[in-house]
Amino acid sequence: MKKHLSFILITLLSSTLFAQNKFSYQEFRTLVLKNHPLAKQAALKPQMGESQVLKSKGGFDPKLYTDYGSKNDQNVNYYQKLNAGLSIPTWYGLQFKSGFETNNGTFLNPENKTPYGGLWYGGVSLSLGQGMMIDQRRAELFKSRIYQESTMQEQKLLLNELLYESGYSYWNWFMAHYSTEVLQNSLELATIRLNGVKTSAELGDRPIIDTIEARIQVQYRQSLLTNFQTDLLNSKIKLSTFLWTELQEPLELNESSMPLSIDSIAFEILPLISDNDVDTIVQNHPYLTMSDLKIKSLEVDQKWKKEQLKPTLNLTYNVINEPINYNPLLNISPNNNKIGVQFEMPLLYRKERGDLQLAKLKVQDGQLDYVNNRMYLSSKIRQAQNEVLNAQRQLEIYSQTVVDSKQLFDAERTMFDEGESSLFLVNARELSYIQAKLKYIEVLSKYQQALLSLRFSMAILW
Repeated sequence: MKKHLSFILITLLSSTLFAQNKFSYQEFRTLVLKNHPLAKQAALKPQMGESQVLKSKGGFDPKLYTDYGSKNDQNVNYYQKLNAGLSIPTWYGLQFKSGFETNNGTFLNPENKTPYGGLWYGGVSLSLGQGMMIDQRRAELFKSRIYQESTMQEQKLLLNELLYESGYSYWNWFMAHYSTEVLQNSLELATIRLNGVKTSAELGDRPIIDTIEARIQVQYRQSLLTNFQTDLLNSKIKLSTFLWTELQEPLELNESSMPLSIDSIAFEILPLISDNDVDTIVQNHPYLTMSDLKIKSLEVDQKWKKEQLKPTLNLTYNVINEPINYNPLLNISPNNNKIGVQFEMPLLYRKERGDLQLAKLKVQDGQLDYVNNRMYLSSKIRQAQNEVLNAQRQLEIYSQTVVDSKQLFDAERTMFDEGESSLFLVNARELSYIQAKLKYIEVLSKYQQALLSLRFSMAILW
């Protein structure tokens, strides 16, 4: 195959009508990853995940609090109350609190009365029922960490899709560029042949009808060239949509730019991907990983809904002490305390049971979605691999077709020069040769796009 390919390269690139300003696929890919808005948008995804985790951790932040109130009427101080302190929430439903309270006034509720110097207090509250194993704060933190991992997978998928779409456009440009070049060369040859036939007809060496045949070929190739030039123009426009500066300003493809040369493309035969390898690839696929993370997030919700079936039972214990010489720890005694118990339980639990059933159904829905995604990704990878194998076989076929067509054309042209053939047959052989070259360029582009599709289905383009 390499022997055939080297021959094709010589015939395809025998004359160059464009300035040699090569714009390789690797350079294009690097530029897309560096400056494209979607690439920069993808880079924001992990930052969003980190911000969500930071936000959820805020549920466990220590808090300073102050509660002050007073009432004065007709020069009578009804009451003046101050309660200030520090609250520290922790894991497993524990919350520590320490503060200072001072209340006074003529009509102060006796239960709020404090010594002249106020009262220091410190203690703990504990949830023994609902909220002991998991509460809203812990559930949000668990889900935010899952979301953080999900954003990393989402970034991979965004970059994978961007590189696939941009790469597909690059190889369309590649096909349009070299197809246009082939048609330009063929039009030049047809024009030269027309002029030669005209001269021969004027000298009486060729029949006049041959000039009509030669002129039809020029017109036909002009028509083909116009179509390919339109395709080339559109492919450049499409490709330019992926070109941006670092300042997020759109770029246009330079008129003198041309894709990488055909001889720089590696024609390697890819090994078949076994079923075990497909299963491993699918298992680590970002899309499937996101489905798994979604299930884990739903399971956190389910666990929290299940926790809400428990009754609320909160215990509070605070040691109180009157400060002596501004020291709240002198003469402290556990006998001086404030104790509280809070109990609450719905009689029917209909809301809670309904929420739990919905949470279970969402988990089941996510699990079924996971199984379906797994099968879908597996089939896409296998289909993409078949497309690559087919493109490889097509390359082998058309590399030989180009060689054979060139030999037939050369032989027919030799016979024509010796007067043993007609211009019609020469043109027919040349058209077959041109069509073979065009088809080869198309298959070569489709082969690169098939490789892109395979890597896209495996999510490894990024």
